[in-house]
Amino acid sequence: MKPFVVATDKALAKDFLTNFADAVGEPKYLNILQDVANRKIRAVQIELDDLFNYKDLDEEFLQRVTENTRRYISIFAEAVDELMPEPTEVLSADEDRDILMTQRVDDGTDAADNSDPLQKMPSEIKRFFEVYIKAFSKGTPLTIRQVKASNIGQLVKISGIVTRCSDVKPLMQVAVYTCEDCGFEIYQEVTARVFMPLFECPSNRCKTNKAKGNLILQLRASKFLKFQEAKIQELAEHVPKGHIPRSLTVHLRGELTRKVSPGDVVELSGIFLPIPYTGFRAMRAGLVADTYLETMSVTHFKKRYEEYELKGDEQEQIERLAEDGDIYNKLARSLAPEIFGHEDVKKALLLLLVGAPHRKLSDGMKIRGDIHVCLMGDPGVAKSQLLKHIINVAPRGVYTTGRGSSGVGLTAAVQKDPVTNEMVLEGGALVLADMGICAIDEFDKMEESDRTAIHEVMEQQTVSIAKAGITTSLNARTAVLAAANPAWGRYDLRRTPAENINLPPALLSRFDLLWLILDRADMDCDLEMARHVVHVHQNLESPSLGFTPLEPSLLRAYISAARRIVPSVPRELEEYIATAYSSIRQDEAKSNAPHSYTTVRTLLSILRISIALARLRFSETVAQSDVDEALRLMQMSKFSLYSDDRQRSGLDAISDIYSILRDEAARTNSMDVSYAHALNWISRKGYSEAQLKECLEEYAALNVWQIHPNTFDIRFIDA
Repeated sequence: MKPFVVATDKALAKDFLTNFADAVGEPKYLNILQDVANRKIRAVQIELDDLFNYKDLDEEFLQRVTENTRRYISIFAEAVDELMPEPTEVLSADEDRDILMTQRVDDGTDAADNSDPLQKMPSEIKRFFEVYIKAFSKGTPLTIRQVKASNIGQLVKISGIVTRCSDVKPLMQVAVYTCEDCGFEIYQEVTARVFMPLFECPSNRCKTNKAKGNLILQLRASKFLKFQEAKIQELAEHVPKGHIPRSLTVHLRGELTRKVSPGDVVELSGIFLPIPYTGFRAMRAGLVADTYLETMSVTHFKKRYEEYELKGDEQEQIERLAEDGDIYNKLARSLAPEIFGHEDVKKALLLLLVGAPHRKLSDGMKIRGDIHVCLMGDPGVAKSQLLKHIINVAPRGVYTTGRGSSGVGLTAAVQKDPVTNEMVLEGGALVLADMGICAIDEFDKMEESDRTAIHEVMEQQTVSIAKAGITTSLNARTAVLAAANPAWGRYDLRRTPAENINLPPALLSRFDLLWLILDRADMDCDLEMARHVVHVHQNLESPSLGFTPLEPSLLRAYISAARRIVPSVPRELEEYIATAYSSIRQDEAKSNAPHSYTTVRTLLSILRISIALARLRFSETVAQSDVDEALRLMQMSKFSLYSDDRQRSGLDAISDIYSILRDEAARTNSMDVSYAHALNWISRKGYSEAQLKECLEEYAALNVWQIHPNTFDIRFIDA
């Protein structure tokens, strides 16, 4: 590059930094430089959007910045050096570097020897800031496949999922030596990952005396930078059929370190550069070079619930939704609206997204708050579609299938780190989904040895590893959403549920909700479903639900707001929950059902689901209606089994509802049953409101009871 071009470029850079004003009219970059001078921040991020919007800048300069970014970072850094204002606040001079810099300035390095370029203090060592150039915010990011040789040296924007992160290590930027004989400081700038240290003093005094002065590396005076290496892999939707996802090495320096962790879906802008092999590796590699991305900015696609910041109108929308009395149903129906029916299943999946807070006792014991759900059902009831949609909504989710996952792939593998040659742990699906959701499809087709990896994760929420001399516990605070087919492909009504659900009791008891979705032939239901499917096929959207379904982004915002609340269970509900749990145990003991495993875990499940329901209402306390809904969901999850039992017992729905209400009246020793109580009791057994009304009319005609014309309350006419 010609020297006068550099000069004009630096002038252009200075002009831009001085005169660019933001929307309010404030000098944006001068304010940033003042903050840097006051040591509040350490990074100056120059955005291409600002360069593009700056009126006095030609397009050629913008193009040069994009195509030769590495060069222009140093030009901007020099411009910042010249424009750096004096600090307006008192700085603490306790940093080693500040003291060293003061000494160097006071000494005023001997002018006689300044002819030696190695003794000139590089501007890099005086800087206490870093310069980054951020790519355009608009425009779709490239996939790793689309980054070609033509992009070398240019600023590119790519998206992917982070699979591995190394530890943050110091990287030498300027090496400082002192000569034992003449005592001069020698500076050596390090631009690559490896460098050749100096051994002989190049100063004029040593040359005159013909003394080969011994150089000592001064680590305290040298300048180091935080450095981290990560690996980014293509997203599943960008990989062509039958191809393996590609990955790219990413270098993060300075303030960008510790910004990403494995499992994050991110958008990175950076400079695409080659890294030639050195030493013996170069002889082996021949003409091959490696490539990497020098990161300039990091943007998270789906922020974690804790980091979620509500945008302008989202707060108002959430407050409006929270006041809606029917918000629970609306949120549930907004999950995968293209899938017909399954309303209770969608409610369970909504509660899985919300979850309950984790509890930590004073002695360090933890009680999990994540809700685990297992969908067991016939083929073709859209189990996998529901799983995929939940992963799409959740800010952090990993989707995997039973056959395609090994035990190591789910927990953690031990690998050799290419940077440091140490043995490192690389997290599997359950560790990547920490603080998120892990969806496991084809759960029944997993090898038994691989499935045991999940037992510990589901209750203790850790993955314990003891391999290759590494003994540790990794966090896996993840909600497990599993989908499985019955043992014979389809549910066999002639066999017992225990034979159909081919999973061990130890695993089943860990699921808070186990849904059995059976594909029954029902004329009306099948007609409705067929119409729905055809409508979705024709219009690529779901039929009208009577309200506008919530977008996944708004759903995420609502859930993140709900998750900030930590509801408590009031004292007056303790007895109610205890009675409900003991009655479930009693019913099970009477029925001798081999398929429902009711343990103390079931009681914890009732509490977790009730708290999740209270969170959805933004309530600080759990109400009785929440507990009733939790019990109803647990009852409904086994409904398909009970319906078989009822068919065997020979009772039709109307008679069964009558016997439920009669038993309830006898238990409370009262002639009156309120309509709300009646509806609650029959819905727990899996009956609808329409069936209840039909039963009320039929038995009122037989003069068994009287019904209040307005409230529909029931009064038995005692024989």
